[in-house]
Amino acid sequence: MSAKLDEIDNKILALLMDDARMPLTTIAKRVSIARTTAIARINSLEKKGIIAGYGLRLNQELYQPAVRAYVGISIDPRSSAGFVKVLQTMPEVETLCAVSGTIDYMLTLRCHSTSDLDRLLDRIGAIEGVRQTATSIILTKRIDRSPIDYARTSS
Repeated sequence: MSAKLDEIDNKILALLMDDARMPLTTIAKRVSIARTTAIARINSLEKKGIIAGYGLRLNQELYQPAVRAYVGISIDPRSSAGFVKVLQTMPEVETLCAVSGTIDYMLTLRCHSTSDLDRLLDRIGAIEGVRQTATSIILTKRIDRSPIDYARTSS
């Protein structure tokens, strides 16, 4: 079930993804609607479940200094289940996504140093069925509107 959102809803969501603590008066001004309309719109988005909650995003540079990298991986299709199982045991793996295209998986890794990253990449490359990896170190995030994964964070 997908909800139909109009331009105003999408603008409100973009503002809240940038700053969930943005005052309602500021949201209303930026979207060119009345404050009461902004309240009603946000309440409606919450009731529909589009806004699942509000959370905290830490400044990773200050909270947990780290080297982060994206890694594209091509594997033998028959090795997929074992590959995923091995990666689940590695705490440095932030995300693992199956993707379409020339690679099979995209990883996001977090390590304490480039030497730790190098050792981890060697471990990943040695997993049975891994054919090829391509790594890009993340220098800075220019935009981050990623939602908080409540399914992962709730107990």
